[in-house]
Amino acid sequence: MLSRLPSPVIFAHRGASAYLPENTLAAFELAHQQGADGIELDVKLSADGIPVVIHDATVDRTTNGSGRVADLELATLQKLDAGDGQQIPTLDEVFASIGGQLLINVELTNYKTPTDQLVSKVVEVVEKHALSKSILFSSFFSNNLKQAATLLPQTPRGLLALPGLLGWWARTFGFRFGDYQALHPVYKNTTPQLIDRVHRLGKRVHVWTVNTADEMRQLARWNVDGIFTDDPQLAVEIFERA
Repeated sequence: MLSRLPSPVIFAHRGASAYLPENTLAAFELAHQQGADGIELDVKLSADGIPVVIHDATVDRTTNGSGRVADLELATLQKLDAGDGQQIPTLDEVFASIGGQLLINVELTNYKTPTDQLVSKVVEVVEKHALSKSILFSSFFSNNLKQAATLLPQTPRGLLALPGLLGWWARTFGFRFGDYQALHPVYKNTTPQLIDRVHRLGKRVHVWTVNTADEMRQLARWNVDGIFTDDPQLAVEIFERA
């Protein structure tokens, strides 16, 4: 599935988040309109076990509420304003809105609740919408990706690498010997040598978060396979010229 994508593939990071509130249906729909090849979203479980789309472990930064996502039931979460009158969407709602229209990178973000049932709950929603062939799972937690591989072996997986020394293992031995189709390093840790090494393994490199024209042009020269950007409209313009 990944081999059929444009190169470099443009993932709208949390949707077109340079223009509209992040991780909302409006931001995802705008990213599609702006020509993104895919979207990236963050998913975790509500207190009642529903996969919801929000980046932080708390609602404080991105909504008018406060508290941990894991402590709030869906009904409470969806009463909050996530910006411009938007709600926190469920993964089910996102798939119903744009599923099958473009690639969706689902980041499994149970970083504060690592023993929950996030992966299996997400897989249930993927199977409900028959989207296993248009999903890319990603996570900083290798265990999440191992669970996803067991439940949906045909769905590709990308290993996220933290910046700097914290991400060294993921960028080197962790990726080389793991069962992943892509490495997702931060821009500042991406080099031509890293890209070449990953390509020699027959794998892909998708870089986050790339928001300037100069960064985009540089990565295109280095033959990167994809970028995550808050500004998909700019990326489309730059890569069409490149």
